[in-house]
Amino acid sequence: MAEPERFGEFTTIAREGRVVTVTFDRGDKLNALSVAAMRELTEVARHLSADTQSSAIVLTGGGGVFTAGADLKDPETAMRKTLPLLEQRQALKVGPDMCAAWEGLEQVTIAAVERFCIGGGVALAVACDHRIAGRGAHFRLPEIPLGMNMSWHSNPRLVNLVGPSKAKLITILGEQVPAETAMAWGLADEVTEDGEALSAALDLAGRIAALPPVPVRMSKQSIDMAAKALNLATTYMDRDQFALAAMSEDQREAVSAFLEKRTPDFKGN
Repeated sequence: MAEPERFGEFTTIAREGRVVTVTFDRGDKLNALSVAAMRELTEVARHLSADTQSSAIVLTGGGGVFTAGADLKDPETAMRKTLPLLEQRQALKVGPDMCAAWEGLEQVTIAAVERFCIGGGVALAVACDHRIAGRGAHFRLPEIPLGMNMSWHSNPRLVNLVGPSKAKLITILGEQVPAETAMAWGLADEVTEDGEALSAALDLAGRIAALPPVPVRMSKQSIDMAAKALNLATTYMDRDQFALAAMSEDQREAVSAFLEKRTPDFKGN
């Protein structure tokens, strides 16, 4: 593989034949998705959307982890609450725009997941075509236990992969889904030994890259249209639902209880 080229502050791009590897690394072994990081990941995908020299793209996290999800300590995220409503709605587009940019790529995309894939990280991973996970990795959506709804157009993507029953378990309970369970449910395509997810993802990418690129791209698009034709119609308001949930007393109680390490007392307010 050629030496990685830095794309921005958090991402590098490496190429080997028709395979591209994008590594996202904030250097803290958490790789939380700050607003700036999400914008950069969006720009990486948009940059690669015009790349006719690649057939498969592997997305991986640096430091041996995928991502801890949205960066709750990001000042730009905190500032969002002080904005007028119209500006808040615009600011809430950064996550779904990132996922849409990755989902919209014509190349086959593969997420290589180690250790953890949480919240917005799951949203990003399910926007990719395939997910390969190390045995000790887990997936988790903590949004509902924290008083929020799962947005970023992720619910139908989960349903596409695991069906409605398992999607409800993953989304509503917010519990860890170990890699082996994720594979059994259809959330992951392959489980490797820890530290080998990237190698397995590159192997799959190489097999795809050896095929004729035009029918690969056309087949991906036709399969996606068959599976996802109604996805946007069922989630077009999920950022407004997120904004509404974020205004609730239950959401404030959820965050307070989490920080104070106590059991929350939800009242439906």
